[in-house]
Amino acid sequence: MDPHLLLANLTNPTLLFFLLGVAATVAKSDLEIPPTTIKFISLYLLFSIGFKGGQELAHSPFSAEILYSLGFGLLVAALIPLYCFFLLKRRLSIVDAGAVAAAYGSVSAVTFVSAVSFLEAQQLTFGGHMVAVMALMEAPAIIVGVILMQRYAADSAEPGTGVRSVVRHSFTNGSVLMVLGSLVIGLIADTKQAEGIKPFTTDIFKGFLAIFLLEMGMVTARRFAAFLRYGRFVTAFAVLVPLLNGCVVAAASHLVTEQVGNRFMFAILAAGASYIAVPAAMRLAAPKADPGLYVPMALGVTFPLNITLGLPLYYAVIQLC
Repeated sequence: MDPHLLLANLTNPTLLFFLLGVAATVAKSDLEIPPTTIKFISLYLLFSIGFKGGQELAHSPFSAEILYSLGFGLLVAALIPLYCFFLLKRRLSIVDAGAVAAAYGSVSAVTFVSAVSFLEAQQLTFGGHMVAVMALMEAPAIIVGVILMQRYAADSAEPGTGVRSVVRHSFTNGSVLMVLGSLVIGLIADTKQAEGIKPFTTDIFKGFLAIFLLEMGMVTARRFAAFLRYGRFVTAFAVLVPLLNGCVVAAASHLVTEQVGNRFMFAILAAGASYIAVPAAMRLAAPKADPGLYVPMALGVTFPLNITLGLPLYYAVIQLC
């Protein structure tokens, strides 16, 4: 890995705001961002990513690569929770193993947003269809996790909660609906009319991302200690498995596309862990699963790991393969 690239990533203003949030919580500061403001910013980030992705897709000819990319993304989202579940169930209950596996098979929209900023710093672009890949990768991991829970522990899932209900809930989740809806709108919107909102979708993006990561830093610091009672196994899992997933997919993605930006996005999608869509789905499908385990793992360990070490590491792997 290029040490200059790692240093550049660690001194990225958006990441520094994340560290400021961590420091503020550790110092017991009264710094606080209103929940309504954070909800607006999170919706804005998803809207911006989706809309820009749709615009890129509208100007890109439909090709076999897009179909291959969608298929590859769905395959990755199904395989990761499958192998993770069998690793986890040796140490955790079936229901917790299924929830954690679903979280690590699903994607982190915020990590995806951070990866966009990283690519811009490298003056690289990615295909608009990768936004669709991100959105479609939410559901398969949740479905696989629920099926595994139902298969290995009949009483783990909520009675009457079938796969169909879980699928519907996954796609009507606010974050998924926003990014998919914005993608479709960006795809069909008139190009000249879309230029009118470009300053809103592009120029202020990094500023909002910095404020959002400030809040994420505070939330991370508050939840970091919540899962320590589970021992070193879950911490090691939250560190090693995302790095493994990201590196393997970064190397394997050349089978689908040669574009560096697209390969990088595949890697970050595989390495991310969901702490928004999956917790919402697990409340419905597996209420016995402990959110004090899988949310801090994804948000307190894997998320900061990816935006500090992971981004330059996956980029380096792509450069080598």
